[in-house]
Formats: sequence, structure tokens, C-alpha cells
Amino acid sequence: MIKRPVMDKNPAFRKKSFPVLFFGILMMYFFSGLQTDHLNVLTPYYTKLGWSATAITNPVTFACFVVIPATLLVGTLFLRYGVIKVVVPSTFIVGISVMALAFSGENQLAYDVSLFSVRLFILPLQMGGFMLCTNWFIKARGRALGLVTLGSPLCTASFIFFLTKGVSSLGFGKTYCLVGSSVLLLALGIGLFVKSSPEELGLNPDGALDCQITCAVAVNSKMSCKEVLGHKEAWFLIVSYGFLQFCISGIMSFYVVRLNMTGTAPSLYFFWLSIAAILGIPVSILFGFLDDTFGTIIASLVLCCTFFLSLTGLLLMGPNNKLLLIATAIGIAGVTGGTPTLHPSITSYVYGRARYQAANRWIMTIQAGIMAFAIFFMASILDATGSLVFAYKIMIGLVLIAMICLIIIGRKPDYDRSPLS
Repeated sequence: MIKRPVMDKNPAFRKKSFPVLFFGILMMYFFSGLQTDHLNVLTPYYTKLGWSATAITNPVTFACFVVIPATLLVGTLFLRYGVIKVVVPSTFIVGISVMALAFSGENQLAYDVSLFSVRLFILPLQMGGFMLCTNWFIKARGRALGLVTLGSPLCTASFIFFLTKGVSSLGFGKTYCLVGSSVLLLALGIGLFVKSSPEELGLNPDGALDCQITCAVAVNSKMSCKEVLGHKEAWFLIVSYGFLQFCISGIMSFYVVRLNMTGTAPSLYFFWLSIAAILGIPVSILFGFLDDTFGTIIASLVLCCTFFLSLTGLLLMGPNNKLLLIATAIGIAGVTGGTPTLHPSITSYVYGRARYQAANRWIMTIQAGIMAFAIFFMASILDATGSLVFAYKIMIGLVLIAMICLIIIGRKPDYDRSPLS
């Protein structure tokens, strides 16, 4: 088991790290809501205006492919300028773009540019939230990520509900103006109260009172693609969490499709999906606790078990089968609550805090390429077989491969935690 951090002995660190966690939760909240979730509001609204589904979603589809090279660019900018100097202007652009979307009306060009900009410039919010946690915390890394990433299930449980209510009561334009204004306030708050690393304030990670081993290395050390991929564990890291991200996309994007095919009542499966979203909030924190207490590898293996649970539930699902719906909901809570918490942690496990973003920009770029094919994979199997059963069987195999990769990574100790334990 890993020793507890010493931040309780350092009031200055507690005070300065609080904004990192508070604004980190908001960053993940708005990232999750404005990445793709709000299409659940845009699609019915613009469908009533006579727009086709492809016309509504094309800006996001195109942006998803641009995000692949953009991931590398954002990581490079983080290394050169620090997290805050990149996150603040990009978040400001998101806020302006959301407000532009509110005023786009039926102008297709204005709509396309606005929605494309939202999807593209929202990326630094997620990457920045992850990097802030790995910069500020080592021994408390898991709990910090667990707190920050609970913004995602909080969003799932509330964002679309409030957005839908807002559009029905206030109108589309006013509702999106309020969301855009909130994002602008978020950018202002981050700029005023958050620093990229504790060293900028004369502090050490976790509030350590003495300069520890990793503090001697400059945060954000540069690494070339060859250096990153030359690391023995790099490919196991790419494959393990690349496959898990692939599976989470397939699970969530075709949840409704699969349940409809089984003849399950929409009221029933939406109820259990909402339960999964609510459960994801404490589960996110739970995985952070497992990470800090038993290590990132053990926590990741437990995460894989939740993937097995959700995939098996969807594979065996029958009409209105409450037992399998409950099992699937528990699995989805683990998948959505644990994956964003542990993904940055496993990268820090392999490369260390000082080299996290230098490696992460390459790792996430490759993994984004893997994840980009998930929807195509699911749709192709559905078109070819008329069912998703074969897709779930393949994904169960992918999770098994991910577990093997994680076990291999676990043969070496955590890069930062081991010397400091």
C-alpha cells in the first residue's frame, strides 16, 4: 500500500491547490457537456426546423478527426507555455462559439463554424484538467483525478436535463447564451486563481515540505516521439487504454440502439442509464482512492472488470431484463467514472510527473486515432450482421488484451511513487 501524502501538514498548499480541484471539476463538466452530449439537444431542435441528422452532426464529425493532430499540438503548447496560458484563451473561444451558436439561427455556415469551434477548442479543458492534477499531486494523484473527473458523471446526470428545460422554457438562444456566459466566467476564474504547477508558487507537489526526488527535474521535460515510443511500456500503455477508450465509445454510443433491438422499454433503460450516471460520481472518487491506496495497476484491473460487466450485460441482454440492466448500469458507472480518472494516472505511472505531458501528447494522439474508429466499427458490424452481438464479443477480447498489457506494465513500479514511498 502507498503512504499517504503530507499535504495536511502544509496549509499553504491546501489553500492553493483547492482552486485546481474546484475549477478542474468545472473544466471536466463543461468538456463532457459541450464535447458531444449537447447534440441530444441540438438534434431534436434543428430536426424540427427541417435539418437532416448529418447536417446537424457533420461539424462535430469533422472536428473529431481534426482533434487527432490537435491533441499533439495542444500537448506541445502546454509544454512551451504552461497549462493556464493555453486553457484560458481556448476556453474563451469556446464561450464565444457557444454564444455564436445561440445566434446562428438557421444559417448553416454560422452553425457549422460555431459548432466546429466548440468541439475543437474544448479539447484543452480535458487535457488541461488532467495535467494540472499530475503537476500538483503525486501520492494524492488518484484522489485528485477522482475529484476532478467526477465532473463528467455530474454532467451526464444534469447538463442535458437543464439544457433541455432551458430550451423549452427560455428558448434556444437565451439558453445557449447562458451556457456561453458560464464558460466565459470559467475562463476568467481559471486565469485568476489557478497556476500550472505548485512550483510557480514556491510549493512542492502534494505540499511536500522538502524538495523530493522528482522536484529536481523540471516539469514538462521534452521528449520526442521516438523517445516516447522507445520506452518499453509505451506500447502496452497505448494498447491497454487505447482499447478501453475504444470500448467506452462503442458501449455508450450504441447503448440505446442495443436496448431497442432487445425490445426493452425506453423508460426502463433510460432510468437505469440515469442511475449509472449518478453512480459514476462516487465511483470516480472510489477509483481515485483505489489508485492511491493499492496502486494504479490494481485500480486499472478493477476498471477492466467493470468493462466486462457492462459488455456482458449488453451481450446477453433480453427484453426488459432488470437483472442485466442493473449489471450493465453498474458496469457503465465504473466505465464512465473510472476511465477518465485512471487514464492520466497510468501515463504518469509509466513516465512520471516531470515527463507526463511530454509523453502524453504522443500517447493521446495515437489513442485518439484508435478511438476514432469505434463508431465505424460498431456501425459496420451492425450493417453486416444486423446485430451488435459480434461487436460485444470482440470488445470483450480487447478488454482481456488490455488487462494483459496492464499486468506487464505493473512489473515495474510507479515512476514517481516508488522512490518517495
